[in-house]
Amino acid sequence: MSSTMPLAGDGVAPAGERAEVTALRAEPSASVVIIGGGINGIATFRDLALQGVPVVLVERNDFVSGASAASSHMIHGGVRYLENGEFRLVQESVTERNALIKIAPHYVKPLRTTVPIFSTFSGILSAPLRFLTHKQGKPTERGALLIKTGLTIYDSFSRDGGSVPRHRFLGANRSRAELPALNPGVKYTATYYDASMHDPERLALDVLHDGLAAGPHARAVNFVEAIGLGAAGVRVRDRETGAEFDLAADVVVNTSGPWTDLTNAELGRPSQFMGGTKGSHIVLDHPELLAATDGREIFFEHEDGRIVLIYPLKGRVMVGTTDLEHDMREPAVCTEAEVDYFFDLVRHVFPDIHVDRSQIVYRFSGVRPLPRHDDTQPGFVSRDYRIEETDVPERPGTKLLSLVGGKWTTFRALAEHLTNDVLGLLGRERVRSTAGLAIGGGAGYPATDDARRVWVVAHRDEIGRERAEVLLKRYGTRAETIIADLEGTDDPVLAHHDGYTRGEIAWLVRHERVVHLLDVVQRRTSLAFTGAVSAPLLAELAEIAGDELGWDAERRAAEVAETARVLSEWHGMRLTEVSVAG
Repeated sequence: MSSTMPLAGDGVAPAGERAEVTALRAEPSASVVIIGGGINGIATFRDLALQGVPVVLVERNDFVSGASAASSHMIHGGVRYLENGEFRLVQESVTERNALIKIAPHYVKPLRTTVPIFSTFSGILSAPLRFLTHKQGKPTERGALLIKTGLTIYDSFSRDGGSVPRHRFLGANRSRAELPALNPGVKYTATYYDASMHDPERLALDVLHDGLAAGPHARAVNFVEAIGLGAAGVRVRDRETGAEFDLAADVVVNTSGPWTDLTNAELGRPSQFMGGTKGSHIVLDHPELLAATDGREIFFEHEDGRIVLIYPLKGRVMVGTTDLEHDMREPAVCTEAEVDYFFDLVRHVFPDIHVDRSQIVYRFSGVRPLPRHDDTQPGFVSRDYRIEETDVPERPGTKLLSLVGGKWTTFRALAEHLTNDVLGLLGRERVRSTAGLAIGGGAGYPATDDARRVWVVAHRDEIGRERAEVLLKRYGTRAETIIADLEGTDDPVLAHHDGYTRGEIAWLVRHERVVHLLDVVQRRTSLAFTGAVSAPLLAELAEIAGDELGWDAERRAAEVAETARVLSEWHGMRLTEVSVAG
């Protein structure tokens, strides 16, 4: 946060400049520059790095802090896309879902999902019209016959040896036997399996780590924004120091998600590709509602046509989501009207369970990177992706590729597609496939209970059995690096949260490109999501991070104040009491 701002190209590193930025200024060229560090940009970075392509990724905020941080924590095949006729996307999504369960088993696991159904025939007449026109028409909940047909087709896409079980239907009595708190008006339930992604930010960081580990030809920096594109390449600004410099590249890839048009405008290439919609969620500390879900996601289409979910996660219950038009020049915040909507839908499914605002521990909102859709209803806008190519006349031979669309489930396949396009422009061949390639701590992950016990026993001498189990669950086999670093050290638990130790937090700050305190509580850990952040905890974390990053007392106080402000204003958190478990 120095006020020093050297002229571009003067060779003088500003005071306080991070080592990775200094290295980038010293060698400011690559075959490819990627703008945007959400999951699709990070996955493309990894794929290109594995091909040996010199690649630089810049992200204006923290890695995976934008749209990718506001997901519904699902890896899903998109059963509803069948109604839109997007069979290619469903096939790809189901294939990638099944693959991620195998290559990222530490973060992606089968998720039992139950649909409560209130009628037998509802939606049969309107569904063909929606399929043909993609117009909403009069909103109506889907009936049993329509859902049964959709899930039967959905199952047909999952023929890969049984990564997930096929769906099953139950009548009213058996449904209430399994879920006693269900609305008495429920006539059937349909249960099928998609996949849970319980730590999306950590999964993205693993993908990033894989790219960086490919070699020095792959470099990534956060808090560096692209502000122009001309003869010298991509003009970037370090948001921490204000220093500006140019990055020369043969291909520039814009993966800034819902901000794609705004990024292109900054680059001097105005576009109108995007038409994202806002989706909000709330997280509840509600033991009764948690028990009512029976460990499964409740997923259904509400009577207004929106897809909604009630999802047990990390000892909390997440409720979402909305699908509202949004102007990307404005911040995306979960509104009180959306909260009221979420409470209504909980009552719709579990009418005897009371929910109120005192039980909300976290709320968040993001914008889906959907293509411009004009008069098409948000729920029927394609979730597929495409790549737009633009020339850069000021730099002959350089191409700008803009990614339009994309979602968490298909990030690996999307990155493969985008990488192949880049390789074609560079005149290079693919040398390695990412299909079936384990991600981060998923490499060598013990997949069975017996294998996990063996792994834990093998590492218990260093830090104890219980701690080894926690770290394996939290980081997969990358936990071995943390364990080795902590072995033989005095590593007390945090004074204000017993789920993390001081040594673990210090390791995250030291090895995972932490720049601000907010990076720790929102993306390197689950502290914010579970509502576990307190004012004393922030002070404790700032002390640990400050020791690692050289913050003085003024900087530590500023980090605590800014983190508290963001969590309060943007996420509705109350930081008045110490919270320990979570």
